[in-house]
Formats: sequence, C-alpha cells, structure tokens
Amino acid sequence: MRSTSRGWMSRTMTPVDDRPGPDRRGGSLRTVVKRRRGQPVRPRLTDVAAIAGVSIKTVSNVINGYEYIAEETRTRVLDAIDEVGYRPNLSARNLARGRAGVIALVLPKLDMPYFASLAREVIEEAERHGWFVLIRQTHGELASEREAIAGGLPQRIDGLVVSARGLRAEDVRDRGDDTPLVFLGEQYPAGVAPHVGIDNVAAARTATEHLVEIGRRRIAMVGARADVPDDQRTSGYRAALEAAGLPVRAAWMSPVEANSGEEGERAVAELFTDADEMPDAIFAITDWVALGVVRALHLRGLRVPEDVAVVGFDDIPYGRAVTPALTTISPDRAEVAAGALELLEEQIQAAQRGERASPTERQVRFRLLVRESTAARQTPG
Repeated sequence: MRSTSRGWMSRTMTPVDDRPGPDRRGGSLRTVVKRRRGQPVRPRLTDVAAIAGVSIKTVSNVINGYEYIAEETRTRVLDAIDEVGYRPNLSARNLARGRAGVIALVLPKLDMPYFASLAREVIEEAERHGWFVLIRQTHGELASEREAIAGGLPQRIDGLVVSARGLRAEDVRDRGDDTPLVFLGEQYPAGVAPHVGIDNVAAARTATEHLVEIGRRRIAMVGARADVPDDQRTSGYRAALEAAGLPVRAAWMSPVEANSGEEGERAVAELFTDADEMPDAIFAITDWVALGVVRALHLRGLRVPEDVAVVGFDDIPYGRAVTPALTTISPDRAEVAAGALELLEEQIQAAQRGERASPTERQVRFRLLVRESTAARQTPG
C-alpha cells in the first residue's frame, strides 16, 4: 500500500514490470519542472514521466490505480510525484470520465454531533474516490428532503447520500430525477434505494441487555415510540425486556419530540410524575437525549449509576467528556461512509452500462462501549 502525502490516491499493486528503456534519462528534468522559461510552473504529467523514467501512459496507469504495474515501477512514479508536487487535474479527469466530481450529503442538522462526525467520515471517504462533497441541511423538513432528492441542488452532482427523517417510498419513486441515491441511518423508505446502517433492533437490544446484566430490573426508555409498532430501537428495547422476563410498562416508555438534551430532561420529569415506581435504569434513544437524562437525574439528587444507570446511543464526543462518561452504542461511522460510497459507485457504474442497481441493504458493525454511567468509577488504591 502506498499513497502520496496529500492522500488523493491509495492503491494496492501486483506485478508487471515497465522498466525504462536505455533512451530514457530518469531525473534529467528536475530543474525544468521547478522553473520553465524563468517562471515557476505547475508540474505536468510529462515531468513526472521524465523523472521516473517511464512513459506518460505508465504514470497515468499508476494515478488511476491500474493493478498490473510492477511495485518497483509504481514506487518510482510515486516518488517522482512527491518530488515535483504533481497533483492531478480533477476537473479534467472527471470530464474525461463523464462525471461532475461532486456528490451531495443531505443531513437533518449539521450542528448535531452525530451528523457532524458522520459528515467528516463521508468527506474523507469521498476524497479517496476523487469526489468533493456538497452538504445540504434539511432541518428534518420533508419539503426540503423532497427537493434535495428531486434535483434541487445548485450544481450537477454524481450522487446523493441522504439521512432522511420523513421521506416515503413514493417520494423516491416520484422524484423525477435519476441521480444515484443511497440512504443512511434508521429512518428511511425501505426497498426503493440502497441503504447503509446498523441493525438498530439488535443495537437497542444490546444496550438494554447490558442494563439487565448489571442487575437492573426497572428499565425505562426515553425516546420510545410506543405508538409506532415497527420502530426499531423501541422494538429492541422491548425484546430485551421480554427475553429477561421483565415487564414492559407504558409508564416507563417516554417519547421525545426532538433529539435534544432539553427533551431528555423533560422526559425524565414526566417519568417521575407519571410512574408509580421509579426506574433504576434508563435507555435513551440518543446520546444527546441521554445527556439531558443525566442532568435531570442529578438535579433530583439521584446518582448515576448508583441510583439510576444510563445508556445512550451514537457515541458522540461529548459523551466521553462528561461526568459520568456515558455508556453508549457506537456505530462504525467510517464503515457507514465507506459502504455508502461503494454503493454509490456501483450505481454509477451500473448506469454507465445501461443497467439499474438493486436497492441493496448493507449493515455495518456497532459496539457497546461501557463507561461510567453504568459502571462505577474505579478509585485508586
């Protein structure tokens, strides 16, 4: 594996030699690259070829990831690229490939920590594919989501990566635009476009089972959607309680109206008002909500985790910085981004062949990260 210092290329190689012939003079143009006719110039493909002692075609093959190049030849080309500071003209490359070189990432709110982290992963993965990323913020509004997938963006794009809140299958089928599309996350219209995400039922079940395993028996859920039979995280919570022989009580299933700490605080206040028996553990639908839950418990003089254990979901950075640090479900965001762009690339290539890619479902990994909100801090000595 070898890449340039700017990270615009990363390729794995196998053997075919392309040694320079006797008429080539590796390294003979180093000074010319730096200054041509007395003026600094941008390095060209021909300069790289001359310094490496190979043909322009070989340099192009290395840049574009052609597999059958000898490793020694590839190394010389990459060293020459580093030396002269050559960078490919992405606009020209994309034009030759019939592409815009831009994809759009459509998110509800960029200031939410989970989506900010996800955007970073998508941008880094897009760079490896030679794409720039245009970000569209929808605020979770259905009209804005519909406009985004229907071509309502200010420039031509190669594809869309969408984290939706309200889109339905008919919105996708009737969008009047054939730009390749991949959905992310929990809320998406199934069966109409490729989708990448974790198994939310299994993840919520894992979080709830952890609370059972540490001895909690009165387990509430903040952010539950008891009125939505197929809500994935609520389903996982229910399944874990039923498997453990524990009651599923409506009074311990408190909904939230937004993904916010304030909603977490409000939901805890409702639990304390409506429930005849207080929970000894709370599974919160997101970390952001969980932070509000912890604050509300502290304001009522309850200790976390001694009195009430708390588990969140998403592994946002703030959850690691608070006291107690938040136990959480951590989706593999890098794998989400990689999977989404692979599926986007597959659709683009299928379209070039005159085919239509199937609406693939791809699940990525998640982990339970146990921290202080369910495990008491260890004291020295």
